[in-house]
Amino acid sequence: MLDFIIKFAQAHETFRIPELQALAVIENVPLDIIKYDEASPLCIVRLPSADAAKRILRRSIMAQSIHELWGSGESLEELNDSVKARSRPEWPKYNNSSFKFVFDSYQGSRSKPSQLSVINSFQFLPFDGPIIMKNPDEVFTILELWPWNSVPMGVEHPDYYHLGRFIANSARDVVLKFDLKKRQYISTTSMDSELALITANIALAAPGKIFYDPFVGTGSFPIACAHFGAMSWGSDIDGRSIRGEGHEKSLRGNFGQYDIESLLGDVFAADITNSPIRRRRFWDGIVCDPPYGVREGLRVLGVKDPEKTPWLVERGIKHGMEFDYVPPKKPYSFMAILDDILVFAVETLVDNGRLSFWMPTANEEDQQIQAPTHPSLQIVANCVQMFNKWSRRLITYRRIPDSEVCIEAFEAYAAGREAVIEVGTTADELNPFRRGYFRKFQSDS
Repeated sequence: MLDFIIKFAQAHETFRIPELQALAVIENVPLDIIKYDEASPLCIVRLPSADAAKRILRRSIMAQSIHELWGSGESLEELNDSVKARSRPEWPKYNNSSFKFVFDSYQGSRSKPSQLSVINSFQFLPFDGPIIMKNPDEVFTILELWPWNSVPMGVEHPDYYHLGRFIANSARDVVLKFDLKKRQYISTTSMDSELALITANIALAAPGKIFYDPFVGTGSFPIACAHFGAMSWGSDIDGRSIRGEGHEKSLRGNFGQYDIESLLGDVFAADITNSPIRRRRFWDGIVCDPPYGVREGLRVLGVKDPEKTPWLVERGIKHGMEFDYVPPKKPYSFMAILDDILVFAVETLVDNGRLSFWMPTANEEDQQIQAPTHPSLQIVANCVQMFNKWSRRLITYRRIPDSEVCIEAFEAYAAGREAVIEVGTTADELNPFRRGYFRKFQSDS
């Protein structure tokens, strides 16, 4: 086992480790996280080999690069001593290789003469190969962690040093390929490419798997899953969002834009409570961003009061199969939609399949909506994207094999399931997040 340094992008800190752990599962690579702090973009991990390091990073979105750790220290002298003690057995491998040193400094910087002074401190390394600045055989990176605001404060030395041999870059440049600004067809609720790709990674999308989005919209999640090789399916209560404005400006057109049409299974109009999908366990993953019901209340297919509007029921029976038929919709509870997503996942996910969905909540602890639970699902990640007074969470579950589910917990859940459905008829009564949003999340007290 070898130690490596991963350099993360400076965004979405709570997503870093869950994505890294998911990639280790996908690549079947044993991973130990040795040292990590969200305040730093660096993470030290232990992996079997440099090849394993390349594999674990080749589809990462949150990471930028990975380096074989040669030494660490709080001072340059301590770093040099660490390099001598830790990496000496590796030196003969690179005696005749061309090489160069580069700096990667966080929250600080050095002048060129200062950089040269640090590089010259490694003259003890027995490298006889030429120094080449363009495409050398080996790149050695000096990673420095400087204190906050170090440049204007005139700080001369970083708090910590690492020396690493560069192994590989990540797939972060894929974010630009799928940038919504370049996509032919989007809507106001299309998930941005970075978060969609991260979601697909955490949900373990990979070749040979089939994934489903029950709130597909313009297809952000199926596109991300298809990029990683999964066959993708989707549905939406509004078929117009799927069809778009023509062949190119449609969900299918988006798949064509990225030349991944072969990985689109199919899309259809339905909602999660009125779905034609058979309740058999065949999905490898379910990824979605359910509607929050802020601009308008949440709705599902159905008649609010069949006795008062029998003509709506009769019309559906007579004309439901016609092309231009628009089915009626009824108000839906926010808490019920979360529970229904979990039940649907339990009934259709394979063993160890994953459900990843986004859920909004207030930031104030007394107004937060707790992540829903189910005895057949284990929460494996709870990532947070912060806004001003609210945030949204990417909650990821693993489908527990039936043989491992606690029977007593399952029976208690089934008996108390009705309690998750809120009483009320208006959009605000049925949606605690919507109520808080329009109150600007001010406490009732």
